[in-house]
Amino acid sequence: MKTLQTRRNFIKTTGCLTIGFTLGAVSAFPDVLSPVQELPRGLRRHTSVNAWLEILPDGSLRVYTGKIEIGQGIRTAVAQVAAEELYMKMNKVQVVIADTDRTPDEGYTSGSGSIEGSAMSVRYAAAYARQKLLELAAPRLNAPIADLWISEGRIGTDKNSSGISFSEVLDGRQIEDVVRPPVQLKPRKERHIIGKPVARKDIYFMVAAQPVFVHNLRFPAMVHARVVRPPSYKAKLRSIDEDVAEREFPKLLKIVRNGSFLAVLSRDEYTAIKAQEYVQQNAGWSISEPLPDIADKKLPEYLKSLPTVDETVVNKGNFAGDTSEKKWISASYFKPYIMHGAIGPSCAVGLYKEDQLFIWTHSQGVFPLRETLSGMLDMPQENIHIQGVPGAGCYGHNGADDVAAEVALLALAHPGNHIRLQWSRQEEHAWEPYGSAMILENKARLSPQGRITHWEYHLWSDTHSTRPGGNPGRLLPAQYLKRPMTDDSPGFLGGGYRNAEPYYQIPNQRVHAHFFKGPLRVSALRGLGAYANLFAIECFMDELAEHAGKNPYEFRLMHLDDPRARDVVQKLREQVSAESHPEGTGIGIAFSRYKNSAAYCAVAARVAVDKDNRINLQKMWSVIDAGETINPDGLKNQTEGGMIQSASWTLKEEVTFNTEQITSRDWNSYPVFRFNEIPEVDVTIIDRPDASPLGAGEAAQGPSAAAVVNAVYHACGKRVRRLPLEKYL
Repeated sequence: MKTLQTRRNFIKTTGCLTIGFTLGAVSAFPDVLSPVQELPRGLRRHTSVNAWLEILPDGSLRVYTGKIEIGQGIRTAVAQVAAEELYMKMNKVQVVIADTDRTPDEGYTSGSGSIEGSAMSVRYAAAYARQKLLELAAPRLNAPIADLWISEGRIGTDKNSSGISFSEVLDGRQIEDVVRPPVQLKPRKERHIIGKPVARKDIYFMVAAQPVFVHNLRFPAMVHARVVRPPSYKAKLRSIDEDVAEREFPKLLKIVRNGSFLAVLSRDEYTAIKAQEYVQQNAGWSISEPLPDIADKKLPEYLKSLPTVDETVVNKGNFAGDTSEKKWISASYFKPYIMHGAIGPSCAVGLYKEDQLFIWTHSQGVFPLRETLSGMLDMPQENIHIQGVPGAGCYGHNGADDVAAEVALLALAHPGNHIRLQWSRQEEHAWEPYGSAMILENKARLSPQGRITHWEYHLWSDTHSTRPGGNPGRLLPAQYLKRPMTDDSPGFLGGGYRNAEPYYQIPNQRVHAHFFKGPLRVSALRGLGAYANLFAIECFMDELAEHAGKNPYEFRLMHLDDPRARDVVQKLREQVSAESHPEGTGIGIAFSRYKNSAAYCAVAARVAVDKDNRINLQKMWSVIDAGETINPDGLKNQTEGGMIQSASWTLKEEVTFNTEQITSRDWNSYPVFRFNEIPEVDVTIIDRPDASPLGAGEAAQGPSAAAVVNAVYHACGKRVRRLPLEKYL
């Protein structure tokens, strides 16, 4: 244990991988020692207890996570595991999220990794801290560790009922030891918080319309900004009459121009909006590269005609012998471009003062954003301070990084004042990076007994992540600067074939990926390629079941040998069959294990289709196994939200464009579920307290889509292989 240094200096010096050793003191909980123990990945990078938590003078606990709250409930889950391991109450735990000056660098909040990576790192750090506190308290209390009790920030013995506080044990210092395995987690029989539903406080504040989001931030003498957008992706600014604009709007503080990046600043937001509209109408732009002139129904053919980078993802088994096409069953599917469509448009606040840049943002990666801004602004990273503040809901890479970069440029152009920049609904729809369109082709052969013997799968996709990650050319405003920064790298291609390999036991498999560079800006959207791949795979499994003359449940079960996978499918069958279903409705099911390594999820949907092909999604069921459940309410909320969002994508959503611009710029041209369209949802959790927690935030996206499509078929006999269903049924 060392004297306290600043968190900033401390975090800068952490990051080495440690070699484990067994603590010399007698264990208070010897029954939970593991012979081989791997620490959570976050803790392997930031190895000190003090990187993750601090014990405050009043006995409460402050916990740090590099993840941001995006609706997954990470604040609550992190507080639960810390409180549990240190025998404290939840109200004694405060959580600091995503702050480049205070929290560990955990990269992006993505990939359903918040619980597995961050919460488990906090849990192990807290368990190690408990172990250390007991070791330090034992000689002060003149008692062996096995005779000590620990509760509510105090440690004592049977002879000393009041005990001594954590602060007394530490004598004003902090535990900065490197966490080394084995770490002894609290025995399951003693747990009172993990595995129990704990309400998220932030939801109360949302319902009560209290300040929660970055949009709610207000500072004294704050300046409001709006960016004047070009008419299309590749347009360049030719002319603008700044004098006329300033005469039209006397309250205008400044017009900022840097190449083709153009913005207005005002003391009041109304003036900023009106000035933005005026300048937008009167600026001169040149368009060098129009978008392709194609009808939306021809989009699959156009995308498939583009040059591709090809990759064989899976190639196992034997495809020799009789390959007659007559013995193959085939089907082709299509998923269009879809958008994040965050309910709250992207927003950020920036301040440049005394050579220091401060940014408040809902970016899902404050540390990667700092690195990227450093490159764009040619500013040392230590001069950039970024604090994560929740946004109004977005799973994936939307405009949050872009608006933060824009406000950084404006803060440098107008130092000394906080500057608030918020996108409009039209800007959010037109300029965010979308989820790529995908073409998916299945082909399979069945044995006489109805088992799949051969499986061949081709997918066509653009990249599925262009998160900045230190590359300024991926920030929207960077390409419009006087000295433009661009990016021609392919991004994360592997996201395109996420879940493209079936989780089923199929002896002969080939999976091929073909990556094109499409016409629209794309990046990470919840589930990446898993949504489309599972939509295609699980719809095809339904078609194959029919060819084999098998029940859809039985057909899947006969190809699954993982007991946990079988459990979720069988439990789903029980849940659905326990209810009566109205005449004229159809039930569709689907299954997946997200990334083939995370949570298991089976989904069923019930729909009715009327004579005018109107689809009524009545109810959805899900059974999910995410290993040990930290907060069942949180897991259910994640799964319910994923089911509803996926169903909305599947039934309604599609980005449209013409040769100049995106045309789906509002909720009429890009419809999503309204409240009266949301189905009843029923989620069942299979809790496995002895198993490791598994990522679950994106587990429901793929199977939900296929369940809805399969239900439509069973309701009306029409097999739709192109999304959205409401358009192509």
